[in-house]
Amino acid sequence: MKLKAFTEYMPALTKETQFETLCEKQGIQVFLFSADWCPDCVFLKTFMEELVAEWKQIEFVYVNRDQFPSLCERLAVLGIPSFIAYRDGKECARLVSTLRKSRAEVEAFLGGLA
Repeated sequence: MKLKAFTEYMPALTKETQFETLCEKQGIQVFLFSADWCPDCVFLKTFMEELVAEWKQIEFVYVNRDQFPSLCERLAVLGIPSFIAYRDGKECARLVSTLRKSRAEVEAFLGGLA
């Protein structure tokens, strides 16, 4: 089974200024920091499409860590895959580490945002 790229079911960040604009929106935005070469990030592809479809109240955005190193440094995203959530313009949660994330861990993170 070929796994879909994250960008096939969630928009990708294209400019660093876009990050600021998205963070200021009302509602919940979850940024997934990842890279194509990262095996733990590839593992997320086995279930992320289903979670994105299930959590329709959340706006998911893919951030390629290699395209935005200064943003990752500013946000202290030193390991991938990582998630940072914003609610109504303020950071409200993060799941940031170098460890592989299981489906249960990601679901628990998302459930804490509701």
